[in-house]
Amino acid sequence: MEISQLGEFGLIDRLTTDLSSVQPTTLKSVGDDCAVLGYDGTTRQLVTTDLLMEGIHFDLVYTPLRQLGYKAVMVNLSDVYAMNGTPRQVTISLAVDNRLQVEDLDEFYAGMRLACEQHQVDIVGGDTTSSLTGLCISITCIGDAPEPAIVKRSGAKPTDLICCSGNLGAAYLGLQLLEREKAIYLQQVKEGRVSDNAPFQPDFSGREYLLQRILQPEARRDIVQTLRAAGIVPTAMMDISDGLSSELLHICKQSGVGCRLYEERIPLDYQTAAAAEELNLNVSTCALNGGEDYELLFTVPLSMHDQVEQLEDVSIIGHITDADEGAVMVGRGGTEMSLRAQGWNPLN
Repeated sequence: MEISQLGEFGLIDRLTTDLSSVQPTTLKSVGDDCAVLGYDGTTRQLVTTDLLMEGIHFDLVYTPLRQLGYKAVMVNLSDVYAMNGTPRQVTISLAVDNRLQVEDLDEFYAGMRLACEQHQVDIVGGDTTSSLTGLCISITCIGDAPEPAIVKRSGAKPTDLICCSGNLGAAYLGLQLLEREKAIYLQQVKEGRVSDNAPFQPDFSGREYLLQRILQPEARRDIVQTLRAAGIVPTAMMDISDGLSSELLHICKQSGVGCRLYEERIPLDYQTAAAAEELNLNVSTCALNGGEDYELLFTVPLSMHDQVEQLEDVSIIGHITDADEGAVMVGRGGTEMSLRAQGWNPLN
């Protein structure tokens, strides 16, 4: 069987199904955004790790190293916030090939330090080695949360509201713009039209927001703080890294429920819609399956409808149903269709 047939989460399920924990401090292992560890007291430690590979997760043709360092940290912090926790420390491991100079790594670390400083997170260790296949980045984040505050993917219940922070699809459209310009650049290089005297200068005016969303995303600490201030503890939550459709189906699977998602309620930015039209892409498909938005997807009890409606930058996009009703998206014309996990798969 090809690994791509299983996909990322199918492979994880296959490799970890028979794992059992022998340490009493392991309270939650595989299956959520973070593992949950318990020592003394009621505070629980949250641990998550992410691996970013050049050529799979990023392209140095158009990704500045400072922004890459910033993003590498943010994607880890986002997992801790998705558990309703607070990130505290990170460890950073790098495999570096001989194309990069010391000054390049200075830029990369400057981006990481900025991300850590903004979220009051300490860099406490890691490892470095050489690479024959490009830059590889592995970051582990350690956070914590009081046990009653921890939010997993498994707590959604029928009639719960499905909510989403921010807007979706912008990162994917930013990536498509960058890939388009890269193709033009490579063609001009092939034709000998790019030189020191005639550098390639793509025009991204009016598309700055889309580029920021893909190159320098922000972990949504502000949404977690807003929920805490409002006294709202979600019943289930995760961050949107692989696409809204994939993440919502993960919540449904872990919680043993179904869902109804309303296409017309999916939050979109104007630049996203305009770029989708320019590139002849369906904007809803981009929002559902694009990924790398790093927004928070969460569910809350129906009784909190009025409170959630008052929250800034949060949209109610559907509701949870019984499992036998399936996972359904209601289109703009009222047509119902099965929701499918077509988000980004790094193992393809």
